[in-house]
Amino acid sequence: QVQLMESGGGSVQAGGSLRLSCQYSTPNAMGWFRQAPGKEREGVVSREGGGRTYYADSVKGRFTISTDFGKNMFYLQMNNLKPEDTAAYYCASRYVGGNWLDPSSFRYWGQGTQVTVFP
Repeated sequence: QVQLMESGGGSVQAGGSLRLSCQYSTPNAMGWFRQAPGKEREGVVSREGGGRTYYADSVKGRFTISTDFGKNMFYLQMNNLKPEDTAAYYCASRYVGGNWLDPSSFRYWGQGTQVTVFP
């Protein structure tokens, strides 16, 4: 079983930046997802084990996924944040097939970290 733990959420004004971190127990394909109140969970970015990366159109050019295999960590750098980015953010691991930005394509999940962006 893969264990995941996010950190780094918080509150920021629009235009600001945050970096989320996710510590994992076992290396695997990984992704970041988010869920706003009253909305379904959606994909933000996913990365295959070989490095191919998939970004949601809404975050392209603003968000960047990165990894530090030596520390068993992966990150989500979020720049130029917008109020519509407000959501609980989850890291996920163990791709099981399907659309790389579909939450059903990942098996293991962290507990989530809240990101709030004020206008």
